[in-house]
Amino acid sequence: MKEIDELMKRPSEWLRGTGPVSEIVMSSRIRLARNLEKFPFATRATKVSQGEVLAVVREGLQRTGAMRQSHVFEIGDLDEVDRQFLVERHLVSREHIVHADHKAVAIGQGEAISVMINEEDHLRIQVMQSGMNLQDAWTIIDGLDDELSEVLPFAYSSDWGYLTCCPTNTGTGMRASVMAHLPSLVITKQINKVLHTITKLGLTARGLYGEGTEASGNFFQISNQVALGRTEEELMENIERILKEVIHQEQAARESLITNNRTQLEDRIWRAYGILRHAKTMSSGEALDLLSAVRLGVDLGLMNGLNRTTVNEMFIFSQPAHLQKLEGHALTAKERDTKRAELIRNRLGGPA
Repeated sequence: MKEIDELMKRPSEWLRGTGPVSEIVMSSRIRLARNLEKFPFATRATKVSQGEVLAVVREGLQRTGAMRQSHVFEIGDLDEVDRQFLVERHLVSREHIVHADHKAVAIGQGEAISVMINEEDHLRIQVMQSGMNLQDAWTIIDGLDDELSEVLPFAYSSDWGYLTCCPTNTGTGMRASVMAHLPSLVITKQINKVLHTITKLGLTARGLYGEGTEASGNFFQISNQVALGRTEEELMENIERILKEVIHQEQAARESLITNNRTQLEDRIWRAYGILRHAKTMSSGEALDLLSAVRLGVDLGLMNGLNRTTVNEMFIFSQPAHLQKLEGHALTAKERDTKRAELIRNRLGGPA
C-alpha cells in the first residue's frame, strides 16, 4: 500500500535517539483505553457494531486538530507484511492484526500519535516520544483525549472512571511505559533482581513488542500494572520515580564495567561490530543482540563514527517486515537472513 510505503521514508519520532537519558531510555509511551458508551464492548461486539464504531471513530478523529490529517489504515485491507510492519513500527499491537475485520489504525504526523480502533477496547490512543519523556507524551495525549471526548461519548462511571474490557485498565485507562536499554545489568547478571524489585513496586517488564514477548536486544518495556485508584499524574510520578532508580542501576553497572572490566567490555563491543560488518547471513535475534552491544559502545563513547540514531534505525529496519518492504516483495526466512546481514553491512560500511 502506497501510504504505508511512505512511512518507510520518514523517521519515527521515537527513533530519533534524543531526549532526556536517551542513552538508556529509547522511548516513552502513554496509552489510553477508551470505549464508546452506546456500543457493546469487544467481548459482546458484533461485526455490525464494530463497523459502526469504526465509522464513528473515523469521523471523530477528523474533527480533532492533531489527527485531522492522519492516515487511516483498515487492517483487513493490508497484506501480512504491511500488518507486521505496523507492529514492528510500534504503531499497533500484535493482537490488533489478528481477526482484522473492522479494525483500523490512524497514524498522525511523525508517527508520534497512533489510534487503534476496535482492538481490545474501541480506542487505544497512543503517543510515543524519544527518550525519557513521559510528561511531553502526556501533554499531547491529554489534549487529544479532551478533543475526542467532545465528539465521542466515552463510557465513564463516576465510581469507577473510564470503563474498559480489561479490569486492570479501568479507572484512568492509562498505561505509561518506557523502552529501556539495559545491557550492563544483563552483562553483570543484576537484571533479574532489578525486574523482581520493580514488579513488587507495581510495575511490569515486557519485551520489545509488549505483552508476551521476551526482552530481545536487552530492551525492556516497563509500565504500570493497574490504572484504577490513582490519577494520571500519580501513575506517571510512580513510574518516573522507579525508573530513575533503574536508570541509576544501569549507569552504575556501566561505570563498573568500564572501571573493572574495560578490556572484556571493549572486546564484546568490537567483536559484535566486527560480526555485523562482515557477516553474510544473520537472524533477527542475533542482529538485535549484536546491535545492542554496539549501541552500548556508542553510548559509552567507546566507538567513533557511529551515532545513536543510526543504530536505533538498524534495530527496526533489520526486522522481517521492514526488510521485505525495502526489498519490495516477500522473502523466505533464509533470504531475510541474507538481506539483513547485507543491510547492516551497508549501513556500517562493511564489505559488499
